[in-house]
Amino acid sequence: MGLLLELQKRIPDRWFLRRLLPAVLFVAVAVVGGGQLGQRHWADLGLARDRIAGALRLSGAAAGEGVATLVLVAVAVAGAAFAVPFAAAAVSALVSGAWPWWLVPLGRRLTLWRARRWVPPREIGEEAVRARAEGREWRAARLDAHRARTASVRPGCPTWSGERLRAAEGRVGRATGADVSEAWTRLLLEVPDASRVALSEARDAYAGACEALVWSAAFTLVGIWWWPAALVGLLLWTASWHSLRRAVEELCRTTEAVFALRYADTDTDRPSGP
Repeated sequence: MGLLLELQKRIPDRWFLRRLLPAVLFVAVAVVGGGQLGQRHWADLGLARDRIAGALRLSGAAAGEGVATLVLVAVAVAGAAFAVPFAAAAVSALVSGAWPWWLVPLGRRLTLWRARRWVPPREIGEEAVRARAEGREWRAARLDAHRARTASVRPGCPTWSGERLRAAEGRVGRATGADVSEAWTRLLLEVPDASRVALSEARDAYAGACEALVWSAAFTLVGIWWWPAALVGLLLWTASWHSLRRAVEELCRTTEAVFALRYADTDTDRPSGP
């Protein structure tokens, strides 16, 4: 316990809580659930306890084997923790619509599918009003939530998140004349500390949601050998997807606000006359 407390003091919370601890849990589930219990003995807690006790036994002739097992587990945990940010970067590229060239045909098909399913928010709102007038409050509430998530223009991107990010970039460009992708680094150097912290927190929340999606996919994959892991992965996927949507919305709002504040200050500092 003392070692864990000391590690928590020395390791940043982002690394400890978002990568190291999930990696420990994932390796434990993969080794005990997928490697020891399997589908046949998925709920045999006694067998799991015996297997863990056997792996941790460091006395007698089994000392060398136990140490080797711990070293392998530590390497697996470290590998999983270091691999997640790279996998999350790939997830971020996909959800933002920046797909690699070899996925462009699939992206076009997905964009066309989203465009065919798109309904203008005005029509969704009218249907919600009719449903509420008929006394179907649950359907009306669901339609209101759907209208709030629906873009006002026909989709032109494979993903919902990419649509929101591109719309935010377009609004920033029309309002300030700036290119978000080109001015981002310079913006971080010029804005006040409060704005920089807000942007950092918004981007960190977005990155955290992408990492959570990676963990959910990893747990779901372990479900091939131990089905409770798949249930955990699906629940985590649902929560992560909603977190991602909230993070995208917050990132868009924060970016627009910071750009508007920065360029408003520039216009104020500019001389008004000759």
